[in-house]
Amino acid sequence: MTDIGSMSLMVAFLVALYVMVAASLGKALNYRELADSARAGLLAAAGLLTLASAAMVYAFVTRDFTIQYVYQYSSSDMSLPYTIAAWWAGQAGSLLLWAWVLSIMGVVVVWQNRRQNLALLTVIIAVIAGVLAFFLGLATFVSNPFDKLPFSAAEGEGLNPLLENMGMFFHPTTLYLGYVGFTIPFAFAIAALVSNRLDDQWIRSTRRWTLFAWFFLGVGNLFGAQWAYVELGWGGYMGWDPVENASIMPWLAGTAYLHSVMIQQRRGMLKVWNMALIIATFALSIFGTFLTRSGVLSSVHTFSVGPMGPLFVSFILVVLAVSVGLLWYRLPQLRSESEMDSLVSRESSFLFNNLLLVGVAFAMFWGTVFPLISEAVTGTKVTVGPPFYNQVIPPILLALLAIMAVCPLIGWRKASRSNLLRNFLRPFVTSLAMPIALVALGVTNVWAVGSSWILAFVVATATLEFYRGLRARRRTRGEDPFRGLPRLVASNKPRYGGLIVHLGFVVMAAGVVASSLFSTSVEGVLQPGDSLDIKNYQVTYRGLKEYQTASNQVVSASLEISKGGRFLQTMQAEKYYHRNHDNPVTEVGLRSTLMEDLYIILAGWDDNAGSATFKILVNPMVTWIWLGGGVLLLGTVIAIWPDRRERDRLVRREQHVLEREVARVQP
Repeated sequence: MTDIGSMSLMVAFLVALYVMVAASLGKALNYRELADSARAGLLAAAGLLTLASAAMVYAFVTRDFTIQYVYQYSSSDMSLPYTIAAWWAGQAGSLLLWAWVLSIMGVVVVWQNRRQNLALLTVIIAVIAGVLAFFLGLATFVSNPFDKLPFSAAEGEGLNPLLENMGMFFHPTTLYLGYVGFTIPFAFAIAALVSNRLDDQWIRSTRRWTLFAWFFLGVGNLFGAQWAYVELGWGGYMGWDPVENASIMPWLAGTAYLHSVMIQQRRGMLKVWNMALIIATFALSIFGTFLTRSGVLSSVHTFSVGPMGPLFVSFILVVLAVSVGLLWYRLPQLRSESEMDSLVSRESSFLFNNLLLVGVAFAMFWGTVFPLISEAVTGTKVTVGPPFYNQVIPPILLALLAIMAVCPLIGWRKASRSNLLRNFLRPFVTSLAMPIALVALGVTNVWAVGSSWILAFVVATATLEFYRGLRARRRTRGEDPFRGLPRLVASNKPRYGGLIVHLGFVVMAAGVVASSLFSTSVEGVLQPGDSLDIKNYQVTYRGLKEYQTASNQVVSASLEISKGGRFLQTMQAEKYYHRNHDNPVTEVGLRSTLMEDLYIILAGWDDNAGSATFKILVNPMVTWIWLGGGVLLLGTVIAIWPDRRERDRLVRREQHVLEREVARVQP
């Protein structure tokens, strides 16, 4: 199986190269047979990579320690789920996963467009094959997951203990679906530029792909935040790590793109801007993969190996050079069909939204690459820490939330003063109740009061939109709210799914604001029987115990938790040492409720004295961040849910375009 996997990987690389060349020549020479061959070749590459992936999983499951990658990331005492997850634990396996996911997506694209976008499909296949060939080249010649171990080993080194968490199944895989998914709208954009099909057909055809990639990249970041929160033992969920930033930047650019394309579809504007945004989103996706794989910046996520960095940089530069060159060449055909009528319009609010999103992405990009720039110029790597991001990012995000509240209330083209007053008055007055209530409760933090008002404003405007829709359906169809709500959402899935996504962000933002501004902590050294008080909790230390598992030496502290004098539960805060790793791993004691988390870290201990050092935090409303992710999931599923009417419109439109071309070339 190992030999089959290695050979499949090599042949898949050669097939991907062939597909890229054959598709390009088929398009250039208008040679249909060559284009059909390229299409079949992409299917063959997917089959070969599926075989290679199966061989990789087989090697892990059978504990084949003759393979270097299996030896480095697994051991006989690992459970089956973590053994399979070790596939993407390191560089070589994750490159194989990247390529396999892209090949499967390529097959789906070919199947979806068997009756539409036929004029674009050959170029789309060429672009997908080109990206696939790059990653397969890395996996075949630079970091091959099937390389043999140069010596004989009876046992493997095992998975990094930090990776033995359920987040290992969800965080990397969802991030890959996001990173890889943005290849598809990028390929459509390049195909539109090459084929001079610059209307909004390519945008409509990729809307669900873009939402798919955007959603999984966002959820991947959320899974990563939750993983950091429970595993790293520092009490937070976002530390502005370079690779954390690198995975958020393409999500921000993709968010800007999703909003901006609405203007092109509605008014025929911002065509150049939309092309630039999807190019930037794809380039940032590759950049995020580059930071993880190259190790050029210090991060808990990186794998520092050999020439990977220069190869990624070269690929990004080629992508940007080709994409920007095509965009420049097509500039005359990308002129807007109309102009902005007023600054007070939905178009302008979308544009401000775009500028703020790009501003956040640029601030994060600058903070991430500044250490590299400073080292290249001065020879000293100057690290940009959390204070920079905490000063720059929150004000921009609050402005974004404010636009999120305002945008649904403003009409297209130009909003009249009477319409603005009528639309704004009710949600504005309603939202003021939130900051007034907080001030009455004694909250004096300006950021907390201001952000709560903006979040309440977003909720009020979204609620008003649902209310208006339900009221209209009741007047025209006599539907009660319970029957009318699902039918209202089904009548315009993108609109109402988007509003639900906005509400999900409000729930998440409320959790971020509360946990960032109102977290409290206490530290202390306790003897058995001693207690620490924090807010209205009392944490009593009962003692330590040490025990051995199959691969770990565990030190566990037992603590009794009381609140307001009432016993709640007994919790454990632990550290353990893996047999193949020197640094201890923290297992926090965590009690989560809807309103707050009690978070206990075992910081140290004295075996002779029996004492232990603890850091205890109370983090308000962290659970809201994860609940907001669930609401976001619901809204995205609604927005992305297939609509047969839309599909039929796309097919009819494609047939109409082909009929016009046939009529034009006939004598």
